[in-house]
Amino acid sequence: MNSSIDRDLAQIAHQEAQLQFDTFDADTAWQLGTLLKEAVAARHKAVSIEIRLVGQPLFFYAMPGTTPDNDDWIRRKRNVVERFHRSSYAMGLELARKQTSLDDKWGLPVRDYAPHGGSFPIWLRGTFVGTITISGLPQREDHSIVVAVLADWLNKPLAQLALTEAV
Repeated sequence: MNSSIDRDLAQIAHQEAQLQFDTFDADTAWQLGTLLKEAVAARHKAVSIEIRLVGQPLFFYAMPGTTPDNDDWIRRKRNVVERFHRSSYAMGLELARKQTSLDDKWGLPVRDYAPHGGSFPIWLRGTFVGTITISGLPQREDHSIVVAVLADWLNKPLAQLALTEAV
C-alpha cells in the first residue's frame, strides 16, 4: 500500500464530510464561482469553472487562456462525481491504489469519465445535490483550490482540511 495515497484518501473523506452545506441555491453557486475565479486569478493561472445543482448548470466561466478541452475535462470529471458521489481526485487515487481503471472495474469509457482532481461533490445536509468542478491546473492543485474556497465559505479551518504537500 502507498501511505501517501492512503493519507490523501483519508483526508479527502474528511473534506467531503466537513464541506457540506445547510443551503445551496443559484446565488450560492454564483458567489462560489466568483470566489473560485478570484482565487485562481490571484495565482496568475487560468481554469474553466462549472457549478451544477441537481443536473442544472448554475455557473460557468472559462478564464482567458483556457480552451474547449478544459470544458470537456469538466464534463468528464463531473461524470465521475455524479456517478460515485465522491470527489474525482479521491476516485483517481482509489483506482491508482487498486491498480485498476474505471473502464476495467465498471466499464466506464475514458472519453466520458476522468478520475482526475478538480470536481467536488456538493452535499446538502448529507444528500448529494451537485458538483463544483474546475479544470486547467495539475489535478492536485485543481482539487485543493476547490477545497480552499469551500473551507473559507463554510468557515472551516483550512489547516485541518488541506492535503499535505505531495511527495
